[in-house]
Amino acid sequence: MTMTAEATAQAVSLDAVTRTYGSVRALDGVTWTFPRGGFTAVMGPSGSGKSTFLHCASGLDRPTAGTVRIGGVDIGRLSETKRTRLRRERVGYVFQDFNLIPSMDVEQNITLPIRLGGAAAEPAWLAEVVRRVGLSDRLRHRPSELSGGQQQRAALARALVTRPEVVFADEPTGALDPRTARDVLRLLRETVDATGQTLVLVTHDPMAAAWADSVLFLDEGRIVDELAGPSAAAVAARWEAL
Repeated sequence: MTMTAEATAQAVSLDAVTRTYGSVRALDGVTWTFPRGGFTAVMGPSGSGKSTFLHCASGLDRPTAGTVRIGGVDIGRLSETKRTRLRRERVGYVFQDFNLIPSMDVEQNITLPIRLGGAAAEPAWLAEVVRRVGLSDRLRHRPSELSGGQQQRAALARALVTRPEVVFADEPTGALDPRTARDVLRLLRETVDATGQTLVLVTHDPMAAAWADSVLFLDEGRIVDELAGPSAAAVAARWEAL
């Protein structure tokens, strides 16, 4: 595979990525590649480096050493302005607390990343994204008028509307009840299967991780194992062994 073809097949790649905070080494020489169209869960005990891993891989933070590429672009070589534009246009984020703007309605929240770039949402794609997340009849509602599950669906639509290289989801079901969490996870799985979207899910829940194609386990800032075709029981057993 040529370098160009290899880069095309990769959504995100990390090469010897280290991140230190003073004397604390949160990431320790991590090398990993997320292929396009894959659904990967990332797990590890508290302090294992999960959040730092997500922040570095998604361009929210700069590693102390090593290289991160998103869609073949070395984001460490970009200025802050260009990094911000890349994150807005090529990376989607879904967080536990939704991060919706209370004064905006659902459609305004979903289209915010596009409008910040000075563009308008493509009507057909916006309608498709909204249909997929089941919010076609909620576009004029504000976040306070939605259930927790609906708010998370709006956050997912916002992450997808720019057609990003990759979506990073950080504990997206942590604030939801079990039934609603299952519905959101099913939607994430369907998004990967139906559209070929690349998804990286950071979670502490073996049930959530079992929806992924594979699970990475972090410990003390290093990737210590990968579990392909995971079941909740297998994930829980490996988790307990960390």
